Amino acid sequence: MKTNLLLILIAGFSSFVAAQSAEPLALQKSFPLSDFIRSGVSLKYGDYLGKKAIKMQMPAENFQDPTKEVLTDRKFMAWLPVDFHDGIIEVDIASTLAHDAPAYARGFLGLSFRIDKAERFENIYLRPTNSQADDQVRRNHSVQYFAYPDYTFERLRKETPEKYETYADIALERWIHMKITVSGQQARLYLDHSSTPALLVNDLKLGSEARGGVGVWIESGTTAYFNNLKISSKLPDAHPEQVK
Repeated sequence: MKTNLLLILIAGFSSFVAAQSAEPLALQKSFPLSDFIRSGVSLKYGDYLGKKAIKMQMPAENFQDPTKEVLTDRKFMAWLPVDFHDGIIEVDIASTLAHDAPAYARGFLGLSFRIDKAERFENIYLRPTNSQADDQVRRNHSVQYFAYPDYTFERLRKETPEKYETYADIALERWIHMKITVSGQQARLYLDHSSTPALLVNDLKLGSEARGGVGVWIESGTTAYFNNLKISSKLPDAHPEQVK
């Protein structure tokens, strides 16, 4: 019998639901911050824009220095070691710029999924400041897909310009609802409860069999807040077909 799993995290208080066909079985559990694996980030409970949330930051000494290195996507994230393969991930998320954020900071934040033991993972993230820029090229780079460690944004942008990026109407200092549906090598990003995907990825780089954890990801200069993290193995009845 196929088992559908649902994990709901609300600022550190969560429910883990295992449903079997007609007779759902529900198990309640509270997840403390210690249940998250922290890859170079700190977590603490807080409030942001009227909501209970988890605040996430990275140390300033880990901000990238473009005078010494090529800016790239790294693995700064807090994640839960669940066994996620296909399904739906949702979260309410917001970002601000740290007081010492570098000039290139964009409020980078997003979701990593299928995180394996070597911390390889798929990811879709947001650059909120790009959405509000007066430069159309920057606006077109508001949303980004990448796969760590081999398919970072600069490689994908060089080899397949614009394929893994898009514009979205987002901004700093406001709550944004992210939903990602994953099936095989396909992923769809939906923002702010829209029924239309903001980004389509039809060739997830780690392959259709990859599976693993789910977490919230940030990059240099971001202070992030999140709550209402939900992870489910159940896909919608009509998951979008590949768009060719």
